[in-house]
Amino acid sequence: MGNEREPINVLIMGAAGRDFHNFNCCYRNNPGYRVVAFTAAQIPDIEGRTYPAALAGELYPQGIPIFPEEQLESLILEHKVQLVVFSYSDVPHTYVMHMAARANAAEADFQLVGARETMLPSTRPVVAVCAVRTGCGKSQTTRKVAEVLKSMGKKIAVVRHPMPYGDLTKQVCQRFAELADMDRYECTIEEREEYELHIQNGNLLFAGVDYQQILEAAQKEADVVLWDGGNNDMPFFKPDLLITVADPHRPGHEIAYYPGETNFRMADVILINKVNTAAEEDIRTVEANAEAVNPKAEIVRADSAVNCHAPEQIKGKAVLVVEDGPTLTHGEMPYGAAHVAAREHGATTIVKPRTYAVGSLKDTYEKYPHMTEILPAMGYGAKQIAELEATINAVPCDSVAVGTPIDLAKLIEINKPAVRISYDLAGPGAARLENILREHPRFA
Repeated sequence: MGNEREPINVLIMGAAGRDFHNFNCCYRNNPGYRVVAFTAAQIPDIEGRTYPAALAGELYPQGIPIFPEEQLESLILEHKVQLVVFSYSDVPHTYVMHMAARANAAEADFQLVGARETMLPSTRPVVAVCAVRTGCGKSQTTRKVAEVLKSMGKKIAVVRHPMPYGDLTKQVCQRFAELADMDRYECTIEEREEYELHIQNGNLLFAGVDYQQILEAAQKEADVVLWDGGNNDMPFFKPDLLITVADPHRPGHEIAYYPGETNFRMADVILINKVNTAAEEDIRTVEANAEAVNPKAEIVRADSAVNCHAPEQIKGKAVLVVEDGPTLTHGEMPYGAAHVAAREHGATTIVKPRTYAVGSLKDTYEKYPHMTEILPAMGYGAKQIAELEATINAVPCDSVAVGTPIDLAKLIEINKPAVRISYDLAGPGAARLENILREHPRFA
């Protein structure tokens, strides 16, 4: 008994998603490790909470505290951390190694957790849609896959990558079958952006914190489980078909960001999206990288068709452009579908919103200075949603082009005409993707 090894003290670096999944898969109820803390990045106001005891298991009767990432070194020292586990996504490879250097300099080991321990096996066939960066077009690809599978007579359950930014004890396993469920779960704007169109399309959707429970619930109600990835993270379920979406507007990112390159290398299908608005040279760069690192994958070129629901409110107008938040922020895109639509439909001016930003949105512009002609639809809580509303209403413009997938005007009061911009997977690539699904033996 006296020779039993003391548990290894672990700190998990995260952003309220992959970090909790890694903990649940690798460290919960594992007496060989003692997770002393999580750190938080990317998402506003998620530090200062606790991963609750009800989720953390019997080894953590007080739960596990969550601290700002800036405190990494002091936390390593205070808690005698021996192992730092990096557990979030959509960051450059150099960024990951800077975090490793910080941990190593503080005399802790540094680790990335791979697929073997964290891709849960399902009793049902699984299609996973992932990406090399945030904002490549996972959502429209997932919607297309769902449409095809349903046309094949399959009952599907979409499982969305976690976005648990509220009371974690109420988000263990969430089931969404109607739009009112989003209100019941007090969903943020980011959650609604990913859930609303699936629900409107009649797709049963699950999300939450404990993905073993979620998987068990989903596969009870479905013939096929459809993983809808977040950021550029790896799937939480072991897929029978992995579709990785790449973006030729950011050529080279597919082999320069973590863990997007992992998805790029693991993919069965590499879907290069937005080819209708990208330069041929950039498309070929992505294709060449695919052929170099994953020659077994089928490469599919697809269009992203941008639809404007009231073009007369854009032509000849001064327009404020509002886009999906994560795509613009850590996704680093300087524009999105609404910006494309505003240009295509003859806006005379795209109004720069930065000087009108209110509250935390000012900080967002400071952190992401590449955003000059766009307003990110930030809304991680009631306070920030109110700040978004105040910012939009302060901007002097004729109309607002809303590129976020949700009907934003139903969530906040906008004091000028709001035009919804939507986007769908289209072209020969969409048809080829349908054939791939129909020809796959697991989905026949």
